[in-house]
Amino acid sequence: MKSFFYTLREILEIVIVAILVVVGVRSFLIQPFLVDGSSMEPNFQSGDYILINEVSLRFREPERGEVIVFHYPGNENTYFIKRIIGLPNERVSVKDSRVYISNNQDEKSFLVNEKYLPEQLKTAGNKEIILKSGEYFVMGDNREASFDSRQWGPLKKSEIVGMVWLRLWPLNKVMAFEKPSY
Repeated sequence: MKSFFYTLREILEIVIVAILVVVGVRSFLIQPFLVDGSSMEPNFQSGDYILINEVSLRFREPERGEVIVFHYPGNENTYFIKRIIGLPNERVSVKDSRVYISNNQDEKSFLVNEKYLPEQLKTAGNKEIILKSGEYFVMGDNREASFDSRQWGPLKKSEIVGMVWLRLWPLNKVMAFEKPSY
């Protein structure tokens, strides 16, 4: 009988440690998400299963071109996936179907080179926004079907949950993600 209780205690200890590890990893390191909707097509499809990296946010700032998951501004229970286009203290201009970036103090702007988008894609809208410290301008890759910073304004850094790190599903599209080079 003593052996039974000893074995039961060992099993309970292993289960408790496993639960603590899983909760810790999911809460502070990586988190799974299911893509829902068409706003990130053609790069992410509805039904894609992704892992996001939450750790990087503690050590560095998000960068232009990275795909992030964040709390939709105004509703903490809704998560969105979008691409970072504008960085803090920049001026973002959407005009003539293109996106331009300039420093707030410098009027010289550059065209954002979005190699991850199909060449024929046009960015709709006519918007100019000046980002403050800690604010980002985000857009979906499927510009015609994306509800993003063009409609609701800048995204605060505090609303970012993490950066897309790995696509796990579908299996024929499993891949790690890195930010595009400019």
